[in-house]
Amino acid sequence: MSETSARLLNLLSLLQTPRDWPGSELAERLGVTPRTIRRDIERLRDLGYPVHATMGADGGYRLAAGTAMPPLLLDDEEAVAIAVGLRSTAGHTIDGIEEASVRALAKLEQVLPARLRRRVGTLGTATVPMPAGDGPTVDPEHLTVLAAAITNHERVRFRYEARAGARTKRLVEPHRLVAAARRWYLVAYDLDREDWRIFRVDRLSEPFATGVRTSPRELPAADAGAYIRDRMQGMASVHRAVATVYAPAEQVADRLGGPAAGRVEPVDEGSCRVHSRPDSLEWLAFRLAMLGWEFTVHEPPELAAYLRAMGERATRAAGAEDGPPKG
Repeated sequence: MSETSARLLNLLSLLQTPRDWPGSELAERLGVTPRTIRRDIERLRDLGYPVHATMGADGGYRLAAGTAMPPLLLDDEEAVAIAVGLRSTAGHTIDGIEEASVRALAKLEQVLPARLRRRVGTLGTATVPMPAGDGPTVDPEHLTVLAAAITNHERVRFRYEARAGARTKRLVEPHRLVAAARRWYLVAYDLDREDWRIFRVDRLSEPFATGVRTSPRELPAADAGAYIRDRMQGMASVHRAVATVYAPAEQVADRLGGPAAGRVEPVDEGSCRVHSRPDSLEWLAFRLAMLGWEFTVHEPPELAAYLRAMGERATRAAGAEDGPPKG
């Protein structure tokens, strides 16, 4: 591949992120002059990519939707099929690919012409998926709006329904989307409350970007995943549970379903320690039992007692023929 062709592909990859790119920033990223960037932009336009330029101090280049699909090596049917598939994946948090699905969906929908976006929307409203998991579904359009606002450092307004049912209007500076325990969470700075907040995406509605851009704020944690884990463990925790699971820590963490279920520390290559602060011991007992590996409960005694009772009921159910025991 020639140097020019490789540079054009790198430039196109940057432009597919939904934001305005100043020519000077593109030149710095690619190690060329602004004049070379202008020539490369014209080459992309000649190939059919709808690269729009905005004027002013904050202006730059943006890859916009065109009257026809740009040459992405996809025909109309393939583009619609991919968009519908990504919407389904993003909306139902399939472990391991949920965040990549949102990023890919945001890039694809940015360049879909209007006629194909309508087809994708029509298919979405005319079909009812049956989720395989037990997590709530979210509107993929909400995810793409939030993902674009995070990339652009743009404020977002939405309506939010709290756990107790109260409905409020929120104005936030979104920081990150996090998929954990088969749910989507938005970590954002709430401007009205002047503090960081965690929002469940399935509980928000009518999100829209305000067009107001801000400088990124520093999150009071190492990353958004750690922030959610720490906050969840401190908010509704009424129990402290510790158990050893006889399986590799990485596999246990993946099976538990994310930071909301607890912190996993490796003991050795074949075992790990799970620290959890659940508000329901029954829920934790079920999660541990469903892991599929041997485990030992260290505390609290109530969790061990519940597991013994659950095991006795399961044993009776497997061997009983005349109904539950009497007396």
